[in-house]
Amino acid sequence: QVQLVESGGGSVQAGGSLRLSCVASGYTYSRACMAWFRQAPGKEREGVATIHTGGRLTYYADSVKGRFTISQDNAKNTVYLQMNSLKPEDTAMYYCAAKIGCLEVDFRFYRYWGQGTQVTVSS
Repeated sequence: QVQLVESGGGSVQAGGSLRLSCVASGYTYSRACMAWFRQAPGKEREGVATIHTGGRLTYYADSVKGRFTISQDNAKNTVYLQMNSLKPEDTAMYYCAAKIGCLEVDFRFYRYWGQGTQVTVSS
């Protein structure tokens, strides 16, 4: 049974930092792509960052390049999203997602999803 559990959300002031974590279980972690998505009220879900667990390939949304960094700890089956220079427009529910046996490191075809962790950035 594939399970993804996010943590690390909270409320911060604009310009602050936050690190999200996602612990994965129930599948072969090294053969998956892991990603962070976010969704604000009334808006479409958007991809934020993704990484291939078997290598170093990463992909970022233009809106977060230079501010957010995705990383992983394979020994812990965990991916992280380090968020710096946070802006109010980053406020959203952040979701961890996975796709198994992926060939494309992008935001398409994610099948498994966590429950989300709320990030609120105040001005």
